[in-house]
Amino acid sequence: MYAPQDDTQLLAEALREEALRPGTRVLDVGTGSGALALDAARRGAEVTAVDVSRRAVWTARLNAWLARLPVRIRRGDLFAPARGGTYDVIVANPPYVPSPGAGRGPRGRSRAWDAGLDGRLLLDRICRDAPALLAPSGVLLIVHSALSDPGRTLELLRGAGLKAAVVRRRWIAFGPVLRSREDWLRRRGLLAPAEDKEELVVIRAERPS
Repeated sequence: MYAPQDDTQLLAEALREEALRPGTRVLDVGTGSGALALDAARRGAEVTAVDVSRRAVWTARLNAWLARLPVRIRRGDLFAPARGGTYDVIVANPPYVPSPGAGRGPRGRSRAWDAGLDGRLLLDRICRDAPALLAPSGVLLIVHSALSDPGRTLELLRGAGLKAAVVRRRWIAFGPVLRSREDWLRRRGLLAPAEDKEELVVIRAERPS
């Protein structure tokens, strides 16, 4: 399970800028511990949270129960458990770290961060499928690393008819995962020789009313 870190905090800051009201329909994709889902529920939103990890689902359900907040938490692959409805806000903190393990899917704990050679294994799917689940004037918030090509995210979302822009940026020190594959990332040209920090971005995309 992915515990809340800098990317969760950055996405939470962006979510706080959205005008959530009682009855606002929020979908949290890749909920992990449920931190973002609980933030939205505290503001009165009707929240559905999804994660593919059984442990994450159990943890999010426990946290919602302890907080006495009504969050619908489902296990499934990305948007599969949420199809059939539309949402006013979708938040996504998917795996986005480029991984040298080409040809095999991530396993165990690494499933929470590994996302293929270019880091876009799930990002491209989110950009493709999320627009159809947005209500008119609905907003999609995605956080990921600059290593996984924010320009591509903007291009795909704009191509789907959404108005998209980067609304948050933050530089952070390399964590254990990036440190362990730093040489590989430099060989691929994803990191400059002297670069020792990672940039995180939040992209906000809005569907026209």
